[in-house]
Amino acid sequence: MPELPEVEITRRGIEPFVLGKTITGVTVRNPKLRRRVPRNIARLVVGERVRRLRRRGKYLLFECDAGCLIVHLGMSGSLRVIEPRSPPGKHDHLDLVFGGSALRLRDPRRFGVVLWSRGDAAHHPLLARLGVEPLSEEFSAEFLYEVTRGRDVGIKQLLMNAGVIVGVGNIYANESLFKAGIHPRARAGRLSRARCARLVDAVRETLVAAIAAGGSSLRDFVHSDGASGYFQQHYYVYDRAALPCRVCGGGIRVARLGQRSSFYCSTCQT
Repeated sequence: MPELPEVEITRRGIEPFVLGKTITGVTVRNPKLRRRVPRNIARLVVGERVRRLRRRGKYLLFECDAGCLIVHLGMSGSLRVIEPRSPPGKHDHLDLVFGGSALRLRDPRRFGVVLWSRGDAAHHPLLARLGVEPLSEEFSAEFLYEVTRGRDVGIKQLLMNAGVIVGVGNIYANESLFKAGIHPRARAGRLSRARCARLVDAVRETLVAAIAAGGSSLRDFVHSDGASGYFQQHYYVYDRAALPCRVCGGGIRVARLGQRSSFYCSTCQT
């Protein structure tokens, strides 16, 4: 599913087409997403000007004068900039029109979200309990050390806990732990300050590199212009089970942790 880098890339790609622009129309072809699109969505958003477009975790927030449009790409979604009259495909469920251009939500698995929130979106139930942003100053070695104390859960599961840290999904948790030399099963509460510092740096470096590479295009994710990302070409461990480690040459292993596949090198990660 689109993780933090893919959502940030989407934000940057669509921002020039929506910032300061007024929503002039909405077309809903299928409202049955993870949460049903409001029946009155057109009445709520048409005429609203987008003052700011930001990302919170994996959510895109179109901040307008009277409220905020909250969009989540789900497990397979993408937002593309199109001509408003472009014929829709089978999985093109919603268009937001901005005069001579439009944003089209394509979501084959329909786990996305398009909702309207009046007032401060930070208080919306979907956003109110989200953890810290991993690219923010708040995500520090000291923060990670303190938040892991007393937790017996594996560190990979904690990295993917959106109530603690937002946006670090399965791909980038695997890659970050390899870069930090930490086994995904390592007990979070037993990490030293030094290892927490290494992991914070690894998470930041991995996410920044993924954004620079255009994210990972594994199945459905594409940029707002339809282009693909290529960070998957640089994976050290993710989806490389039984292949040689790029560092030590040993075989990459895979295990199930928290219902997700975890890839690691038993030599490089302790």
